[in-house]
Amino acid sequence: MKSSELQSIKQRYNIVGNCEALNHALDVALQVAPTDLSVLIVGESGVGKEIIPRVIHDNSPRRREKYFAINCGSIPEGTIDSELFGHVKGSFTGAINDSPGYFGVANKGTLFLDEVGELPLATQARLLRVLETGEYIPVGATEVRKTDVRIVAATNVNIRQAISEGRFREDLYYRLNSIPIQIPPLRDRGEDIVLLFRLFAMQMAEKYRMDKVVLTEEAKMMLMRYKWPGNVRQLKNITEQISILSTERQITPEILARFIPQDQETTQLTTIHNEGNHSFENEREILYKILFELRSNVNDMRREMSTLKKQIEDVQAVPSTTVPASPTIPTIPTIPTIPTTTLEDAVAEEYVEPVKEPENLNLDAWSRQALEKALDRNGGNRKKAAQELGISDRTLYRRLKQYGLDK
Repeated sequence: MKSSELQSIKQRYNIVGNCEALNHALDVALQVAPTDLSVLIVGESGVGKEIIPRVIHDNSPRRREKYFAINCGSIPEGTIDSELFGHVKGSFTGAINDSPGYFGVANKGTLFLDEVGELPLATQARLLRVLETGEYIPVGATEVRKTDVRIVAATNVNIRQAISEGRFREDLYYRLNSIPIQIPPLRDRGEDIVLLFRLFAMQMAEKYRMDKVVLTEEAKMMLMRYKWPGNVRQLKNITEQISILSTERQITPEILARFIPQDQETTQLTTIHNEGNHSFENEREILYKILFELRSNVNDMRREMSTLKKQIEDVQAVPSTTVPASPTIPTIPTIPTIPTTTLEDAVAEEYVEPVKEPENLNLDAWSRQALEKALDRNGGNRKKAAQELGISDRTLYRRLKQYGLDK
């Protein structure tokens, strides 16, 4: 693409920066725009992925048709199928009228599916069918409908990892990824950071009729050294804070340090899988491990209590007159003379064997699942799986045999 054409696109969409990776992304977007190929835009949260679908639509043969941008992560899982594919009257509570859904309304146009990695698996299967055949069935309907929609998707999650964890369909990934476009993170854009700061500062000055904040050379270098985990969105927020809160209009490194977080080695924020809810994947793994260890400890305690009970019963069965007085045999420390009430109390405090596993916790199912996951993550290596779960090899083998996994 010619430099003049590129600058024209940047001015039209208010894109600031001369980063080579950003220029390449815009070039690919303009090349793929005249086609109907699906596009997958990949980049961290806050890098500005939403600009690319607009560029593609406005430069495509569909530019006079409708364009919809949908945040898949913000729609509840229970209603997302209805939102995308429509529904018929009476198909669920609250469905008082027919709805065509986005795929019906956007026919001949473009749909931008932001955060596509957060789609439920059932919805992914429906989306795959639309991409392959252009057909879909509204919720509660029995007849197939056709649509001609151009799909541009975006994600900030690691799709490859999501596929390996079973959270995203591999066939859908390849269908969406006909043309991949990578948006660079802000920390890799060099002097674009300073240009963006200048733009945001000028916008604040014009909006609130105040003097524009200006960076010193040292402050510019400090700005470019920071890792920007929130990317352009974070830079804009910090610029706005400085514009409002700083009494000085010339920003030095000392002033800048008050607004920039000190963890400069941070490269990304905590990942939240927002499917309308948090995936709780890490928390679930921790809980599995705790429950697995708890079950192991309970079983060990049962065995010890059973052994103790047997020893006490054996001692009670031996008449006190038959205990040899030989010095070579340790005298049993007055266990036969222990009051009956004390022995009964000891037995009563035992973890009673017939008590069933708590059905509401379903420890068997959870511990089995934790065991299977540990084996999968370690490629079937039992020793590594045992180390990960914090149990001995012997305990692991016993669990494998118990759950029928030792084949």
